[in-house]
Amino acid sequence: MNVPEDLRYTKEHEWCRADGKIVTIGITDHAQERLGDIVYLELPKEGDEVKKDEAFGVVESVKAVSDLFSPVDGKVIEVNDPLLDSPATVNDDPYEEGWMVKVQIVDPSQLQDLMNAEEYQEYVAESGE
Repeated sequence: MNVPEDLRYTKEHEWCRADGKIVTIGITDHAQERLGDIVYLELPKEGDEVKKDEAFGVVESVKAVSDLFSPVDGKVIEVNDPLLDSPATVNDDPYEEGWMVKVQIVDPSQLQDLMNAEEYQEYVAESGE
């Protein structure tokens, strides 16, 4: 399981990379492995508001359909539109080419509520997922 040290993680298996007040969000390597081949994504549009712990999109694989949950409150400033035509990119490269949205964060302190890489690895091991 690939868990980059520079990211923060949620219990719903989203990751985020903060760069000032801009947060890039995607799903973890663990999540894409569990889902299997991703065949469809539904993502918000630029300008949409997202709320912490609320669904902002959907990922569909050959095995399941899952909601995507926002780790922060904010406004979507960029959507990785190429993923809509090639959702399998998330399976191939979940942390770089497979990012989903960039959000201008309202409250940067929300990032402190997220797990670091070590905590996320422990969470996955303990949850038996």
